[in-house]
Amino acid sequence: MNNQNNPNPSPILIAGAGIGGLAAALACSRAQPSRTIQVWERAPELTEVGAGIQLGPNATRILQRWGLESALRKVATFPEKLSIHSAQDDAELGQLRLGDHAIQKYGSPYAAIHRADMQQILLSAVQDRANVELHLGHGIQSFDDDGKAVTLKMENGTQAHGAALIGADGIWSVIRTQLLQDGKPRFPGYLAYRNLIAQSALPATLRSQHVTVWMGTNLHVVQYPVRGGEYLNVVAILHGSVPAGWNNLANWDNANSSVYATQLQDAYRSCCPRLREQLAACSSVGRWRLWALADRPPMQGAHQHARGRVALLGDAAHPMRPYMAQGAGMALEDAACLETILTQAGDTMGATPTSVQELLEAFAIQRWRRNARVQARSIRNGELFHAQGFMRWGRDWGMKLLGEKVLDVPWLYRA
Repeated sequence: MNNQNNPNPSPILIAGAGIGGLAAALACSRAQPSRTIQVWERAPELTEVGAGIQLGPNATRILQRWGLESALRKVATFPEKLSIHSAQDDAELGQLRLGDHAIQKYGSPYAAIHRADMQQILLSAVQDRANVELHLGHGIQSFDDDGKAVTLKMENGTQAHGAALIGADGIWSVIRTQLLQDGKPRFPGYLAYRNLIAQSALPATLRSQHVTVWMGTNLHVVQYPVRGGEYLNVVAILHGSVPAGWNNLANWDNANSSVYATQLQDAYRSCCPRLREQLAACSSVGRWRLWALADRPPMQGAHQHARGRVALLGDAAHPMRPYMAQGAGMALEDAACLETILTQAGDTMGATPTSVQELLEAFAIQRWRRNARVQARSIRNGELFHAQGFMRWGRDWGMKLLGEKVLDVPWLYRA
């Protein structure tokens, strides 16, 4: 694309350099190689934060298309199965084949990866693109969309001007706050205790190369291997209230690991011995960190994805509960959709005053319903994971009788 109509096209601005922001930068760079893509990030450096994430075939398919499968295979784990157990008696309720079965069925694998490793894969890919600029240490203050261009204003006084702005600055998005003016995310009453353990530090009987979920009453635990299987990511989720001193922008708390271990011991006292043993072992060799989960209601329309020359992507647009393991997957899908639309536009992007708005509107129309569906299903899954009474009984028997028909989600993985 020589962009003969405009040899010096205005940049595309991206707020945020997390998984969503870097994916958006890579996608826009591929779609508009003659246009500069500027990424603006608050952090002074991209450090290793977070824990594990899961990537369904819908997400790894995109990474394959971007030529990143080799990089993914160097650091990710590809579990052979997902197994669901009762937290009360450890009985297996259901199982979903992954591994080669997922590849045969969906054409791409199911992966588990450390969030920092996923971010590094995308960062390396972005740094290899000549038309991408990464600006760290620039906290975003506001933006101005006058219909002809977008100006991004930083807290340090820096300004950037572009043809479009992609807000990928996470669940506490500054861009969303100004664009939609719809208040803060909500706290639905779930606390996530996370731990990352070297498998070599665990007894052999507690190590695992599979995804395992224990479901109980008002609680559940999920664990899966990351970093080539050398580490085990463990997440225990309970019902609870927002902890004192909880910070919107920095939820990790490293100082109270022993307190969190005691809280987990009390909450899981009535659970099966193997689960209690697993949590106790994690407490003895690792550090628990607490995260107060937040989300927003499912999207209600395309207007929540884009307005004018500004679009929202990933958690800035559709933060969701973790009960489908699709937060990163939907951000990657958003970026892939943006790439397709901008590629089809080619050199005509920005040729008329309304073309950018029309492109972002097309992106929003294509994405909002699917994101809303995943958000809603994630909420429903959380209710099932923590079910009690008749709902719990129905959940358990449904899994035992139907197995993979309950656990598999072809409408999601085939997309």
